[in-house]
Amino acid sequence: MKHTARHHRAALMSAFVMALSGHVSVVAAAGNAASPAHSTQKAKVAHMTSESKTRVASLLKAIETGETAPVSAINPNKYIQHNLAVADGLSGFGAVLQALPKGSARVNTVRIFQDGDFVFAHTEYDFFGPRIGFDIFRFEDGRIVEHWDNLQPTPAAPNPSGRTMTDGPTTPGDLDRTDENKALVKAFVDDILVGGKMDRLAGYFDGDHYRQHNPHIADGLSGLGAALQAMAKANVTMKYTRVHKVLGEGNFVLVVSEGEFAGQPTSFYDLFRVEAGKIAEHWDTMETIPPQSEWRNANGKFGF
Repeated sequence: MKHTARHHRAALMSAFVMALSGHVSVVAAAGNAASPAHSTQKAKVAHMTSESKTRVASLLKAIETGETAPVSAINPNKYIQHNLAVADGLSGFGAVLQALPKGSARVNTVRIFQDGDFVFAHTEYDFFGPRIGFDIFRFEDGRIVEHWDNLQPTPAAPNPSGRTMTDGPTTPGDLDRTDENKALVKAFVDDILVGGKMDRLAGYFDGDHYRQHNPHIADGLSGLGAALQAMAKANVTMKYTRVHKVLGEGNFVLVVSEGEFAGQPTSFYDLFRVEAGKIAEHWDTMETIPPQSEWRNANGKFGF
């Protein structure tokens, strides 16, 4: 479900991105019929969710403001970096910030979600050039201990349907259906993107009612079909070979996959919005995986 050519390897790190400045999603408190103990547990979960997102937000905003205090969200003794252009540990993160021209960074996280110990964000920013990025952070004992990301250059214009790579809904709904929605999206990626079972494609969508944010593809299954035909005509191949991680909150599901695009090893990050049991909207980024000789750390692009 993707792209045409011109995806450059990130110069340094999409690394960290701002998380919805002041906008966090919280798990709703229990209703009147819930027991006090259950309500207390719900409130505790909501607080933990809100706190993790807020810590990410502060850390990412610090890239723009230069504040140092938010870096305390990172555990320096355990921090594992999966951006292959950045050295491992807190020192690698610091080196990237030092290389950044003062006052040049601009960060705008459009949406942020949490799935257990993972917080994932979708951001548009200017960080060594304008880019669109997905970032995933893993928390352990209240601090960030691991980071993954995927980014691509920001396109100059909207896609054929007038959509950008980041516009659209931002707040998760159907929080009680998270597992169900994750299973649906995982099945879609396995069946269609990995397995190539195109006869099952229509079953995952509500007719042609499908919003597309890929910069080169129009809305609907008709838009997807036209894009695939154009790629085939240009002898541009795209193949998903392995799903590494599925994360979700409510009706938003992020899938991290590995494969090839135009003959190059590629990392695919696909964000889907589910509506009434069907896939209703899609955002994505894809990034070429550099040869191992160019890696700045030995952790690999995935490593979940």
